[in-house]
Amino acid sequence: QSLGAFMPKGISINVEGDVNDYLGKGLSGGTVSVRPYATSSYKSHESVIAGNVIGYGATSGRIYVSGIVGERFLVRNSGVVAVAEGVGDHALEYMTGGEAVILGETGINVGAGMSGGIGYFYNLNPSRINEQAIQSGELIIESLNEFDRERLQKLLEEHVEFTGSEIAKSILSNFEEEAKQFSKLVPSDYARVLEIRTEAIQTGADPDGADTWTKILEVTNG
Repeated sequence: QSLGAFMPKGISINVEGDVNDYLGKGLSGGTVSVRPYATSSYKSHESVIAGNVIGYGATSGRIYVSGIVGERFLVRNSGVVAVAEGVGDHALEYMTGGEAVILGETGINVGAGMSGGIGYFYNLNPSRINEQAIQSGELIIESLNEFDRERLQKLLEEHVEFTGSEIAKSILSNFEEEAKQFSKLVPSDYARVLEIRTEAIQTGADPDGADTWTKILEVTNG
């Protein structure tokens, strides 16, 4: 239980085998990776390798899991980057920041209460997203833009580096076509904040300056 909990920057844990619940709970800058045993004959993206509530309340760092994880993946995550090859119910619940890459099937109720962060999903089934959040416009599903594709490619390369993931290797081997199978899930207000910061950078303004934050506050306060 809780392997790598609250682990700070500069520490890495690399597991060969399976893990239990709360992997990376409160992760604070460290890196945790999980891969199947080298002698395993099963396909990682078709098998459960980690328990529930992975990355609960994590603030920064990275989690790479070559396999399927349980329920409530990244609940209350505020800054961690994580990759998994399938998730159970309630993934990205109450997430406020960070990034998630899901390379397999999802359970129900994805993104409930999600107010920040980005989820990249391979072959996303929209019916698995929290229905109320979609209908209200709080969450939106988008195709990947150029920045997203570059970011996704980098995260997949890191996933391979840390876990040897075969499904990530397969996607990378034909990335231009496979990238078309990905969708981005993002809260609508958060998406606008990202747009404002990007516009500031493109125009030479300070993305963290007063003018930028005035625009952001106008969006987030309605």
